Amino acid sequence: MIRATKVLGQHRWTQAAADTVVLDFDDRHRRRMAMTGTRGLEFLLDLENAVALRGGDALVLEDGRLIEVVAAAEPLIEIRGADPLHLVRIAWHLGNRHLPTQIMPKGLRIRRDHVIETMVKGLGARVIEIEAPFDPEGGAYAQAAHDHAAHDHGHHHHDDHHHRHDEHCDHDHHHHDHSHAHDHK
Repeated sequence: MIRATKVLGQHRWTQAAADTVVLDFDDRHRRRMAMTGTRGLEFLLDLENAVALRGGDALVLEDGRLIEVVAAAEPLIEIRGADPLHLVRIAWHLGNRHLPTQIMPKGLRIRRDHVIETMVKGLGARVIEIEAPFDPEGGAYAQAAHDHAAHDHGHHHHDDHHHRHDEHCDHDHHHHDHSHAHDHK
């Protein structure tokens, strides 16, 4: 089976795609997975690291052909606030719960979740049920990994700072209390 081993970033490619894969949010974050395009092309996604694929990315097959990634429509809610400050307050509550959130020009989008819907309505937000592609913010680590995977520089970077997008870099959060370590000789 032919493999897809590289990713070209959102719309950073001009060659016509040989096929298209329509993937929901979960299936767009993979390292290795058998896939079949909408025109029947079967291939193995075989990336060095898991990458958060976005609608508009292209997977590069070993023979140079491209497979376009399309974000599938999913059941979502769009959250509207009374004004920008209200929307920022709601966004804070979503972020505090580590919910994947898509920022839109007039609101926020999350996956349907009745508990969260009740919460944001309690905060005074308007909630609209929709079906749309879900392309949430990836955060700093996920975007850096996507950008690195989407650019083939022809050489390898070697460092000891590999972090998955879902690992928290907590080296700044270790607090040692040495106040009781006084030497009383």
